[in-house]
Formats: sequence, C-alpha cells, structure tokens
Amino acid sequence: MDKDIVDPSQDFELPPSLRFLRQLVTVLTITMIAGVLVIIALLVIRLNEDGVSLPASVTLPDGSAPIAFTQTKDWYAVVTEDNRILIFDLNGVLKETLVVNN
Repeated sequence: MDKDIVDPSQDFELPPSLRFLRQLVTVLTITMIAGVLVIIALLVIRLNEDGVSLPASVTLPDGSAPIAFTQTKDWYAVVTEDNRILIFDLNGVLKETLVVNN
C-alpha cells in the first residue's frame, strides 16, 4: 500500500490549534443564538405592553384645522393651522391654548 493514501476508516485528530478554533466557533454560535433569542423576547415583551390609547374623537374649536397631534399619559395636544397648540385632558376638556408667534 502507498504511504500517501490515507485510510478513511482511521480516526483523524485535529491539531490543537484547530480544536481550539472549533471550540471558539461553537461558543460564538451558541452566544449569537442566545443573543438573538433575548432580543426577540425583549421585543415581544415591549410590543405587548399597554401603551397610550388614542382618543376616539377630538372636538376642536370652530375654524380650527389640525396639522399635528401628540399625546402623553395625562394629556394630548393638537397643533392647528393658525399656529395654536390646544392642550386637552384625556376626557377631551380643553385645558390650555398656546399661541405660537412666527
């Protein structure tokens, strides 16, 4: 039998540096999979939280046309075309009107 031909039935042992590299790749793969699972879990938890709910309707003073809306947990505000900011409580009662000067 020729010396250069390797018998495939023999066990092949990796050199120590390649065994270490293979272990590092395995650990990195496990770490990446765990990280992706943690990120997915955090997104699911965060997106399922009860957020701020929008009011069913907003009644504006006559002649007001809305151009922007923002809301917090205690109040919401509507910016109108005539440069006013109307601040309402969550029950729809107008609390304050601010006039923005150009």
